[in-house]
Amino acid sequence: MESAQQTPELTIPAALDQAAARFGGRDALYADGSWLTFSELRTRARRFSAALIALGVEHGDRVAIWSPNSWHWPIACLGAQYAGAAVVPMNTRYTVDEATDILQRSQARVLVSVGIFLGSDRITQLDAATLPDLRHIVRVAVEDGDRCNWDEFVAHGNDVTDEDIDTRRDTVGSEDISDILFTSGTTGRSKGVLCMHRQPLAASLAWATYGEFTENDRYLCVNPFFHNFGYKAGILACLQTGAALMPQLTFDPEKAMAAVQEHQITVLPGAPTIFQMLLDHPARKNYDLTSLRYSVTGAAVVPVVLIERMQSELDFDLVLTAYGLTETQGFATICRSDDDAVTVATTCGRPMIGYELRIDGAQKPGDEGEVLLRSANVMKGYLDDPQATAETIDSDGWLHTGDIGKLDERGNLTIT
Repeated sequence: MESAQQTPELTIPAALDQAAARFGGRDALYADGSWLTFSELRTRARRFSAALIALGVEHGDRVAIWSPNSWHWPIACLGAQYAGAAVVPMNTRYTVDEATDILQRSQARVLVSVGIFLGSDRITQLDAATLPDLRHIVRVAVEDGDRCNWDEFVAHGNDVTDEDIDTRRDTVGSEDISDILFTSGTTGRSKGVLCMHRQPLAASLAWATYGEFTENDRYLCVNPFFHNFGYKAGILACLQTGAALMPQLTFDPEKAMAAVQEHQITVLPGAPTIFQMLLDHPARKNYDLTSLRYSVTGAAVVPVVLIERMQSELDFDLVLTAYGLTETQGFATICRSDDDAVTVATTCGRPMIGYELRIDGAQKPGDEGEVLLRSANVMKGYLDDPQATAETIDSDGWLHTGDIGKLDERGNLTIT
C-alpha cells in the first residue's frame, strides 16, 4: 500500500465538520463513562471555541494544554483550532519552571490544565506575575474531589452565536499554524516546532492508511496527547477515518485489558514496554483480547520475539514499527503489512507516502550517515528561531535529523 487517499480538508476545523457530516451518529470519543458521537464532538468543540472567542482570543493566538489524556484534551484542542488559535501541547512531566518557560515563549493566552495530578497541583504553583500574556486558566479535574471550572468556562461563550463561530472558522487557512510542539530539549533549550493545518492532517491520514483504519475501529490511546503519537497518530487519525477514540489517563495494564474486552478495542499503539507488561500480566488470560487488530510500536531495539508474541498471544493481526520526528509531524517511515517479524523488529520501515529519505554521504546500502528527510510535511520552522531553522532545513529542503542510520537493500531504515 503506497498511496493514501487525498484529504479534501485542509484545516482541522474543516476536518471536524466533515467528520460530523460523514460519521455523525457513530462513536467518536469516550468521555465520563459514555461515548460522544462525532456530531456531539463537533458541538462541544464549537462551544469551547465560542468561549475562547468571548474571552477575546484572536486568530493566531496560542492556547496551551497541560493535561493528561482526559476527554477534555481533544475537545480543547479542536475547539482552539476552530477559533483559529494554535495549540501548544505541554508535557505533563514538566516542572513548573519548564511550563512557565513554554507559556512565556509561546505567549499563550489561555491555559487548559489539569488540577491535582500525580500528587501535585501545579496550577497553584504558577506565578501569574511571570505570565503577562495569560488571560485565563481552565482547570480540568481528573481525580475525585478536585474542583473543575470547565463548564463555567464553556458558559462564557453562551452569547456567541453559531454565525460568529462559523465566521471565525472561515478565517482559518491551510497555511495557518495549527500547533506548536516543543522538542525534548535533551541537547539544549527545547525548540517550538511550528506546524501548519494541512501538515498534520496529511501525515496522520497517511499513517492511518498504512494501518488500514476504518470507521469500525476503536482506538485505545495510551500514548500521551501532548506528544505526536497521541495527538496526530491518535486524535487526528481517528477524526479523519471515523475511528472511535478512547483515552486512557495513565497506562494501567489490567484496566487496558478490561477496556479492550468491554469496548472491543481494535487499535492499541504504544511503546514496547506496554506490550511486555500486558504479556507478563498474571491476569491476562482473564480477558478476551481477540478484538485487537493493529499496533504500532518502536524504539531503538524491539526484540523479534516481542513482535511475534504480540501477534500470537495478544491477537494482533498487524504489528508495525515506525520512525518520525516532531519536525516532520511525528511521521517519516513505517513498515508495511507484508513485512516479516524480523523486518518489523529490526528496522523502521520505508518512507511513508509524501516523504523522501536519504542517508547523507551513503554510496551503497548499509553505509551509515545522518538521516535526511524532505516532505511538504516538514515544519514551517522553529518558533522565534530563524537561525536554528536554517541550520536544520537546508536550501534544498532537506531536514537534518541529527540521527545516524542506514538503509538496507529494500530501503528499510535502521537508526544506529
